[in-house]
Amino acid sequence: MCVAKTLQRHSSPTASKEVGEASCWPTLSEAPLGRAEAETLASVLRAIADPARLQLISLIQAARDGEACVCELTAPLGLSQPTVSHHLKVLRDAGLVTRCRRGSWAYYRLVPERLAALAQLLA
Repeated sequence: MCVAKTLQRHSSPTASKEVGEASCWPTLSEAPLGRAEAETLASVLRAIADPARLQLISLIQAARDGEACVCELTAPLGLSQPTVSHHLKVLRDAGLVTRCRRGSWAYYRLVPERLAALAQLLA
């Protein structure tokens, strides 16, 4: 499956606006990216181009059962709950994590296909 379709399929409604209806993305080694492809990729890369968001991805990946509650992520980052929630929203809007509500708690999981699509693109 092409990278763009994988990225679109796992996008949230907000992310799908950013990903758009672009054709399949080539890997960077196949051919130069067009402007639209580069802008779409840049919007997703901006989501992970923050130290706190990279730490969140790492913490969620390392969490038991591959999911973590916001309450488990604030202390390791040394950030307030609203700040952590903001960073998680950015990752969710980019389609890199999903959220599951259980009562008043929100649990986050990575979207492996989305991360694999980014890795494939950069390969």
